[in-house]
Amino acid sequence: MRRSEYNEGQAAKRLKVSVTAFRWGRHAGLVPEPDLPLSQWSRAAVEALDAVAIAAAMPAEPISGSAAADRIAAAVGAPNMPGAKTRVSAFVVRRFVDRGLLTDLSTNPDGTLLHPAQVDQLCRRPDLAELVAADTPVGPDQAADRLKVRRADFDHMVRLGWIRSPQTIEVRFGTSRAGAVNVPLYTTASVDAVIPAHPEIDWHPLRTVGRGRRSPLASLRPDLAS
Repeated sequence: MRRSEYNEGQAAKRLKVSVTAFRWGRHAGLVPEPDLPLSQWSRAAVEALDAVAIAAAMPAEPISGSAAADRIAAAVGAPNMPGAKTRVSAFVVRRFVDRGLLTDLSTNPDGTLLHPAQVDQLCRRPDLAELVAADTPVGPDQAADRLKVRRADFDHMVRLGWIRSPQTIEVRFGTSRAGAVNVPLYTTASVDAVIPAHPEIDWHPLRTVGRGRRSPLASLRPDLAS
């Protein structure tokens, strides 16, 4: 009995193309949006697709987020070499995906697969260095230092919803996972945007409040802070 509806994996198999090529075909407009519920395509829709064009649109294997990070780092003149003071990380690549600058072809939330040609096109952008700098990750302590406030004051900014972390990483203390903690990461651009977004705050006393003193932000409530 012939199948009457296809998910993306079944459609890719029917067309004899890879799933990543099929996903890229959707991004490139070669594959229409599903015409059935539950993200499925009808048999007629699948049979109308140009398998040759879909395969040709992605002639090379996808590359990982870390491989894309290495290409981006080389493009900005700061290769990801061992011991380098600054590195372009997969965190930056994922932020580029969030911005719509890159298309993730993976369904794995912990991994990224990208079209190498799209990565190379991004690497030719004249503003690439600025984009990388804006999406460079900083931890809570680094973010507080960048804003010239205490860590406790920065924690209140997080509580108030002034800044949000797009990703956390697991940091281990020792070799056991029992000592691991999840540390939120923030982009430099989101940290730098906090002060201009809140002109109602008198930043000078906030930055000079004495150690151990109650934060001026402690009395604010999230529904009154934006």
